[in-house]
Parts: sequence; C-alpha cells; structure tokens
Amino acid sequence: MDTAMTQEELKEMLDGIVREVTEQTAGVTLFPGGELRGERLYTVYITFNRGFHTSLTLCSDEALLIRMARNALELKEPTSQELEDFCKEYFNILCGKIAAVLFRNTRIPARFSVPRLYEGRYMPEDHCTQFILTYADEYRDGVQLIHHVPRNREEGTLS
Repeated sequence: MDTAMTQEELKEMLDGIVREVTEQTAGVTLFPGGELRGERLYTVYITFNRGFHTSLTLCSDEALLIRMARNALELKEPTSQELEDFCKEYFNILCGKIAAVLFRNTRIPARFSVPRLYEGRYMPEDHCTQFILTYADEYRDGVQLIHHVPRNREEGTLS
C-alpha cells in the first residue's frame, strides 16, 4: 500500500486531537512535555483492525484520570467502575475522532477495537513503539499517547 501519512504528519494530527478531545470532554488542558510519575498508572489500549494496522495506548497517572473523570462525570469521587467506564469512553471518543480525521486525510476507512483498560503500563506483544507523545496537566500529572506498529513494519509512515 502506498504511504498514507508520514510519521511527522501523524504526530501533529494526534497531538491536536489529544489536546482538543481532552479539553472538550474532560475540561483538562494538556501541555507538551512532562513525565509519568509512575505512582499508579493505567493504560487504555485499542488496535486498528481495519484500514491501518497499528495500535494506540494511552498511559496515564491515576490522579489525572480521576480529575478528568470528575470533570466529565461531575462526580466528587468516581468509583473504580466509573473510572474504568470513563477511561474506555474517553479513549473511544479520542480514537473515533482519530479515525474520522484519518479518513478525511487519507480516504482509508479505519475500524478499531473496543478499548481495554489495564492497571499499570501495557505494551502489545506483537507491536513495537513507533513514537510517544507526552503531556502533563497543570498539576504536573502525566499522560502518554503511544503509537505502536507491527514489529515487521517499515519505520516512518502510516499506511
């Protein structure tokens, strides 16, 4: 398949979508840079199983996810089930927007799996990391969006 999007174009697109969706759905502004504190992490994972053969993970400090869930759900203290539901729905919205923009830019329809939540850091076995976008909120809690490609994929393009 011909190259659909360069790695730099994909990074720029993903950066804009992550920041926009996070602000709109959870009322949290993300700033480039920062790091995961690693005290307690959660990872949400999807794989694109049609159109593109990549996957995305969102790995975040628990404190940031709780703050996002509080804002989005208007709760004082979300239960563990509410936090899990929020994380999956937030990532579903994020990936839906990504799929829509990918289609608009490439005319390749993409389908992705149901989001899965993992406690701690998760890395899909059959994929390797192509790049990581790292952010922090105003409290310096971190989040990373990680783009994975199959281990046998050519570096530098999304196709």
